[in-house]
Amino acid sequence: MQRSSSRTEDMNEDLHQSGAYYGGRIAHVAPLPSPAELSTVLPGAAAGDTVEQARRALGAIVARDDDRLALVVGPCSIHDVDAALVYAEKIAALRRVYADDVEIVMRAYFEKPRTTDGWKGLLNDPLLDGSSDVRLGLRLARRLLIDINLLGVPTATEFLEPAATHFLSDLIAWGAIGARTTESQIHRQIASGLPCPIGFKNGTDGNVSIAADALKVASRPHQFLSAAPDGTLATISTTGNAACHLVLRGGKEPNYDAQSIAQACAALAQRGLPERVVIDASHGNSRKRHANQLLVSDYLARLVAEGNEAVVGVMIESNLVDGRQDLRAGCELVYGQSITDACIGWADTERVVEQLAVAVRRRRTASQARRERLGSLGNLDGARLSALSDVSAATTLDAR
Repeated sequence: MQRSSSRTEDMNEDLHQSGAYYGGRIAHVAPLPSPAELSTVLPGAAAGDTVEQARRALGAIVARDDDRLALVVGPCSIHDVDAALVYAEKIAALRRVYADDVEIVMRAYFEKPRTTDGWKGLLNDPLLDGSSDVRLGLRLARRLLIDINLLGVPTATEFLEPAATHFLSDLIAWGAIGARTTESQIHRQIASGLPCPIGFKNGTDGNVSIAADALKVASRPHQFLSAAPDGTLATISTTGNAACHLVLRGGKEPNYDAQSIAQACAALAQRGLPERVVIDASHGNSRKRHANQLLVSDYLARLVAEGNEAVVGVMIESNLVDGRQDLRAGCELVYGQSITDACIGWADTERVVEQLAVAVRRRRTASQARRERLGSLGNLDGARLSALSDVSAATTLDAR
């Protein structure tokens, strides 16, 4: 009996590995460790302080309890972990210089949504050769996130593959739901339970209503099927995520201008949502020309300096080296340059961060001056009311 049972288990395992268990179109199934198992091998406890402090800071910025700007800055995607760590060290230095004015979070994107074919990111293809060693991709991504956080640099990522969420979410301070998945019920439900602020991007065509609806949905509790940390399928119950917010990333036309921001805020207000937006300076807002991010940043810096309080954050695609390169078999890659979307280089990154930090200071000064003027007017009105009261009392006495 034991021998027969063992043979049956072996047959089931063979079926499972070959993919036959799932039907004719599954060629192979490669088991992965559970999120809990990977976390045991690569524990994130040492990075916990950086993650938690940044989540609180970003939550306060999104709620406008903190007048700083959130800056989500970094490579379009990470393909070289060594170059990513060098970049993170540079971000750590900028964080120390501008901490009073901006909360800088490093983009650490490991998955790439694709309209057509292409490299799907470090998580799916860490060896850049189509081998799809996801087990290695998960280990590299988690190890890198820990190392970046240990530098005192919080991280941001896009949550694309629902099954991958629990492998990395404990190390993420800010998350994005991309333009192609904002309408997805699954991603809205996942966002409702994530422990960090989540930005929902407007649709690829520029539609803001879909993202605004997503914010409403994600702010509420949900129950749905998902993988538990131990890898088993479970019913997940969430409490809702009040720190979700809108990211304007452009569409057929850019939408980072004051009028577009006002229209987006009106759509949020119509749904009873806070009027706050993060602007993605890349993608549709740059018309897919990476250098245009500098023009977008210039405009946003002026807008913020003039006192605009709806803009709570800016996203910049940046790398060590300006531009992009194609991934070609047998060809050596340029160190520190993107293999997906083109990015601005490091010198421009420093300039943009400084520019936006200065804009926050000017907004803060202007806001303080307004409060003082209002206070003076309030005191003046109080004095006038007091004087009128005295005159009224004197008139009453004279009449008597």
